[in-house]
Formats: sequence, structure tokens, C-alpha cells
Amino acid sequence: MSGDAFNMSVAYQPSGMAVPEWLNKGDNAWQMISATLVGMQSVPGLVILYGSIVKKKWAVNSAFMALYAFAAVWLCWVTWGYNMSFGHKLLPFWGKARPALGQSFLLAQAVLPQTTQFYKGGGGADAVVETPWVNPLYPMATMVYFQCVFAAITLILLAGSLLGRMNIKAWMLFVPLWLTFSYTVGAFSLWGGGFLFHWGVMDYSGGYVIHLSSGVAGFTAAYWVGPRSTKDRERFPPNNVLLMLTGAGILWMGWAGFNGGDPYSANIDSSLAVLNTNICAATSLLVWTCLDVIFFKKPSVIGAVQGMITGLVCITPGAGLVQGWAAIVMGILSGSIPWFTMMVVHKRSRLLQQVDDTLGVFHTHAVAGFLGGATTGLFAEPVLCSLFLPVTNSRGAFYPGRGGGLQFVRQVAGALFIICWNVVVTSLVCHAVRAVVPLRMPEEELAIGDDAVHGEEAYALWGDGEKYDSTKHGWYSDNNDTHHNNNKAAPSGVTQNV
Repeated sequence: MSGDAFNMSVAYQPSGMAVPEWLNKGDNAWQMISATLVGMQSVPGLVILYGSIVKKKWAVNSAFMALYAFAAVWLCWVTWGYNMSFGHKLLPFWGKARPALGQSFLLAQAVLPQTTQFYKGGGGADAVVETPWVNPLYPMATMVYFQCVFAAITLILLAGSLLGRMNIKAWMLFVPLWLTFSYTVGAFSLWGGGFLFHWGVMDYSGGYVIHLSSGVAGFTAAYWVGPRSTKDRERFPPNNVLLMLTGAGILWMGWAGFNGGDPYSANIDSSLAVLNTNICAATSLLVWTCLDVIFFKKPSVIGAVQGMITGLVCITPGAGLVQGWAAIVMGILSGSIPWFTMMVVHKRSRLLQQVDDTLGVFHTHAVAGFLGGATTGLFAEPVLCSLFLPVTNSRGAFYPGRGGGLQFVRQVAGALFIICWNVVVTSLVCHAVRAVVPLRMPEEELAIGDDAVHGEEAYALWGDGEKYDSTKHGWYSDNNDTHHNNNKAAPSGVTQNV
């Protein structure tokens, strides 16, 4: 056997050191695909959506805020963030910081150490049985990858509240600080085995950890950063609606990994979660669009995207916990209640008018995330709950039996903790950053936009990227040179200044 053939046979062997007995290749493949789908929601999904939904002069800055956050979270996550979110307990709401970089850690079977459930059973009335909530059949490297893309998209969603005026240097400091002191707390409390997890608060895939926290934190940060320029607040049209729809489409399709990956295996609950996700998103989009037509006489494309997002957010806390009819009900609610808060309440509230939340993240993520968590407390089906949390005997208030009403109370209480923590910690982080650099761009940068902040612009205005200059560019010349003319005007119907 040649050396190349030998190496090929070793690389693709079905067993051996690279394929331990506990590894399930199907689960591992699905988990890495799910993680990649979630990563694509951010890059390129939200990079494209942000870069196209804003005014032309902020396209580069908005896209870069998303790209920077995605990169910065990676280093923070593997250095300390993962174990603060999913490692051994330091406090009831926080894990111990340590790196997730060594092969002895990353190649071992995945486990979330603090998620062990204790309950009576087995050998008598007083016997205590330890049951791990999850014992995935793939390596820790896959788990670290999967959880990192969730952390990254949370910061990117938060950025939607701050587009068009936050100092990019302040954003560069804000990202690692907020990840460390806010995101890791929510993740450990609800997913990593913290006090909310053991109390029974259910967040299937991030309605609280990701959406409620990013919506509240974005709104809080927007308050401290301050508003966009007056001209931008008065008129802020998208620079490319078709590209905006492209980014939104990537976001929607990527949600199959967002919700489908959170049973931590390729199982029947994962299938249900993906189906419910699409049912709720489609219902919400249609309801939002119908409301736009009824009250504003036109179907807004941006409104349809907002309705899609609120549906995706609302189903996230209960994607694999509710039945299909409940997903439709949740879609009706997510297409109408955030629409009402954005279109009616926002215009009548002094606080909401004062705070410049650029993309309305408070409505699309905070309101929809809270709504999803609360309705999960109503519609979580007992059998489906047992597929996700086998030992908790959880059920929504809609289903008769012990604990249904308490589950709704738990869901609301969990949301209040996430809200309060993010208001306080985000405010402290903003003050800490402001002590180093200003949170808001100077007025001259606000007036110019990308060219002043980055020295780059999204769209070439003439030739190979330079701006139109009448001393160099023109339509006619005295010697019939169609490329150089300083005197003649452009033909009628041609706009010189793009």
C-alpha cells in the first residue's frame, strides 16, 4: 500500500482513536450543521441585512459592527466565555472562567456539568437519583462551536439598536465587556445549570438568553449612547431593499439550526422544533402584513421582515415544547402585539420616543421574546416537555394537571430577572466604556457617515470608486471626447450627483 493510500485509509477509518465508542456521527454532523446555519445568520445574514436596511451613508459602518462582533466573540468565548456560561458553578448564576482550548477538554465527550437533576425515586421514597439533563454523543469542541455562534448573534442583534451613531471604538470595547458580564449570566442561569434552570424556567433555544436580553440591552445602550443626528432620525430609508430581503431570507432559513439544534441531537423533538419555527414565522409575517394593509393601505416590505423576525423570536423559547396549533396562535400574537407596541404605543410613549432604537430591536426582540416565553408557560405540552427535560414534569397552564399555573409564573419571573440584570449591567458597561472613549460619534462624523468613520463607502459613485468630480468627469468635450469635459452639462434625465 502506498503512503498516500495508507494515509487516506487512516483518515477515513470508521473506528479508532478519532471515532470513540460514545460518538454518534449523525448527532455530531447535525450539531455542526446547526451551528454553521446559526453562524450564517450572522455572517453573512445580518451583515447583509444591516448593511442594506440603513441609510446609504451608514451601510459600511453597520455591516462592520456586525462583522466585528462576530469575530470578537470567538476569542472571548474560547478564552473564558464558554465555561462562564456552561462550566462549573461559581455562583448560582455564573460559571467559573477558564479556557476552552486544550485537546483534553475539547475532544472529550460533551457534558454540561451543572445540569444534573436531583429527584427522588429508584431505591425508595428517600433515594436521590442524579440524572444529567443532557449527555450529547459528540465532543466538547462541537458544543463550544454551537454555543459560540449563539453568543455572537446576541451581540449582533443588540447592535441593531445602536446603528448610525455609536463610536466604533466604543463598540469594540463594549462587545467583550457585555459578553462577559451579561450574556454569560443569562446563559448559565437558564442553560448551564444555574438557578433558573433548576427552578424549571424553560427557554428552549434563546427567547430569553438571546432575544429578550439583546432587546433590553440594546434599548438600554441606546439610551446611554444617545440618538442619531436629527436628519437621520427624520429620514432613514434603506439603501437596498432587495439585499435587505436577502439577509432576512438567510436569517429565516438559518433558524432551522437555531431551534433545530437545541435538543443537542438529531431527534424527533428537533424535527418538531424546525417545523414549528416555520409555522410561527409565516403566520406572524402574514398577520403583520395584513395589519399594515388594514391601517396604512400598503403592504410594507420592511414590515413583513419585522413580522417574520417577531415570529421567529416568539417561537424560539418553546419551539420543541408546543404543538403546531399553538405555533399558529403564537404567530398571530407575535404578528400583532409587537406591531401594536411599535406602531401605536411607541408613538405615544415619551420614553420610547426619547430613546433612539434604530431598528426597533426592543419591539422585535424584547417584546417578542417575552411574549414567546410567557406563551410557552401557557402552551408547553407535557409529553413534549418530557422529551426536552425528562425529569421535571413540566406543563403549560393550558394543560390540566399539577404545576401548569406555576410554570407560567416561573416564565414571567425568569424574564424579569433577565430584564433587570441587563438594564443594570448594560448601564454599567456603557459607563465603563465612556470613561475610556466617547460612546457617540462626534457631530462631523455623524454628518458624513462611512467615509468619515472608515474612509470607505458602500457604493462606487464614479469609475473605480472615486466620487464624481466635474473637473475630471463629464459627458462631452469640445474635442468630442465623451469622457472628459469641464464645460458641458449632462444630458437631460441623467443625474450627475448620485
